[in-house]
Amino acid sequence: MSEQREIERIREQVEVESQEEGAETQERRFEEGFSGKTIVGALFVGFIMLPGALYLGLVAGQGLGPAAEWVTIVLFAEIMRRSFLPMKRQEIYILYYVAASLTHVVLQDRGISGGPFGTLIWNQYFIQSPPASIVAKDIPSWVVPPAGSAALQNRTFFDAAWTWPIVLLVVGEILGRLNWMSAGYFLFRVTSDIERLPFPMAPVAASGATALAEAASKEESWRWRVFSTGTVVGLVFGFFYIAIPVFTSVVFNQAFTLIPIPFFDLTPNTESILPGALTGISGDLTKVLTGFVIPYPIVLGSVIGSITCRVIAAPFLYRLGAFGSSEDSGWTPGMDAIFTKQATDIKFWMSVGIGLQVAVALIGFYSVFKAFGRLRHEARFRGLKASVPKGRGDLPLWIPITIWLCVTVFYILLTRFLLSLGPSGKPGAVQFPTWLLVFYGLIWSPINSYVSARMIGITGTGVSFPYLKEVSIMKSGYPYADIWYAPIQLNDFGWVAQRFREVELTGTKFVSVVKVEAFMLPVILVASFIFWAFFWHTSQIPSAQHPYASKIWPIHATFQAMFNTINRQEGGGITWVKEAINFNRIAGGVLAGLGLYGIFTLFKWPLLTFYGIVGGAGAWPMDTIPTFFGAWLGRRYFEKRFGLDNWRMYAPVLLAGFSCGTGLIAMAAIALALIAKSVNYLPF
Repeated sequence: MSEQREIERIREQVEVESQEEGAETQERRFEEGFSGKTIVGALFVGFIMLPGALYLGLVAGQGLGPAAEWVTIVLFAEIMRRSFLPMKRQEIYILYYVAASLTHVVLQDRGISGGPFGTLIWNQYFIQSPPASIVAKDIPSWVVPPAGSAALQNRTFFDAAWTWPIVLLVVGEILGRLNWMSAGYFLFRVTSDIERLPFPMAPVAASGATALAEAASKEESWRWRVFSTGTVVGLVFGFFYIAIPVFTSVVFNQAFTLIPIPFFDLTPNTESILPGALTGISGDLTKVLTGFVIPYPIVLGSVIGSITCRVIAAPFLYRLGAFGSSEDSGWTPGMDAIFTKQATDIKFWMSVGIGLQVAVALIGFYSVFKAFGRLRHEARFRGLKASVPKGRGDLPLWIPITIWLCVTVFYILLTRFLLSLGPSGKPGAVQFPTWLLVFYGLIWSPINSYVSARMIGITGTGVSFPYLKEVSIMKSGYPYADIWYAPIQLNDFGWVAQRFREVELTGTKFVSVVKVEAFMLPVILVASFIFWAFFWHTSQIPSAQHPYASKIWPIHATFQAMFNTINRQEGGGITWVKEAINFNRIAGGVLAGLGLYGIFTLFKWPLLTFYGIVGGAGAWPMDTIPTFFGAWLGRRYFEKRFGLDNWRMYAPVLLAGFSCGTGLIAMAAIALALIAKSVNYLPF
């Protein structure tokens, strides 16, 4: 019950943080957010901001989200205010939504932003990379043109060889939106309306939109002052962290970083006393401010989990042989943090992590069964059948379920067809088990999405079940590489539940999201095609101008090639990868997770800390340490200075302002870099 009371308290605080000043006692009203201003904003983001997002991802490994979101909002809010047409909070949030959607990072671990065509750029890089030589000839033509083809040699999308990859990409964008919107809406209804989870990170976007709406329509409130303070801090930090590397990468053809990206790496310096450990610290101030927002017990658990598993336990595991050696492709002295994490993940933490996530799933199922039982006893499913906020724009639940089911079944049939073509585009005799496609799409994806949505609703971050696809493909007996590129429906829609929670907190009708998604689709497809084609044709991607991509992409290419071969039955399968997926360690991870949960329950310790520990077990200590410092600073200093309730309201607005400032300076630097890059490409 103590966990339930804590969740209820955080949810009440989230509601307060998102309300406009003076509206605390009023019932939330829902209004339309899609308008002509939104249409102009979408075009602005798609054709002005998106190329900046593309370039920043290659340089720094992060999206242009804050830049696109807050630059667009500030610009349009000021124009409308001076035109005596102030924007409503709902319109401001939809602009935020548009900018975040159009410039989000498509492949997070590789820093690929700039719309869906970024995945095709990755595919062309991979098939030509040295690690892919063992598998390149088996990659089907509906994924990427063959290595050595004219389309790749000339670095152009204007070639017939790209027809089927582009067609499948467009179909995927259309059906993907239908899929995640329908599934995400259902998850929102379960986790927010029934379980009443708080979603602690949702107020960041809602509070920023509220601050700008108040500044545009009335005298400046406390939100605007806090937002402005965060913006100034973000401007200063962004100059050193983003602007200098971006601009110098163009001027000198080599990025100069005052603050190392992605972190200060001390792993080679400490390997003599902490072999196999990840040591260092991130210089990204965003992580400190994020610690202001996430509940302290979760941050505490995260730093405990990451330091215990990745630093303290590492020397002992190394001496026990858990990390292997140079003879079996394990950890060896001299590796930096990135290679160390890869080696130790494959040798040990991969299996343990799967087990911990399975334990979280079991706990989540147990918790939701209790929640449904309590609702049956108290209100007879009032969250599903009644008691939804008036005017929010809710649909009967059979509609999203039907849409999701139809799209998923179509993808199962499409996958079956593509795989029937065989690895070389000709009919093949070996078939991938259809029951696995059905299990992925209709059974596992809903389960995985629910668990992730529940964790986001409690802790602000989701969970995943790593390498389920790899293990099942490896055990299926299907020997071809085309299975790794098929549109298998192994999804996690948990993040969408928070998106709908943000929409609700800003008082925006849900139908506004449907309208804006329909409008954004052609915008992002056209803009992504134009700008990725331009950047790719002007220079090879990645190159020395792209410090993040040039450092990280070869590592991911090695991993992808490695996994593309683990299902080979003869000659080429990498046996040490197969051995790394250890079912005994997976079982140990399950028992460790359930045992730790039992200990927390027995001693009545905060269960939010338990969830933090599980999430932190697979996290970088470089990231969790500054986040914990932010949480500790907020708890020990700012709460005492401003008062507990005030600080909880200030923190998400401060983070939103900081993101705005960082985005503004990043946008300015990228604009200069793009101008310089375009001029350099001219023949005069």
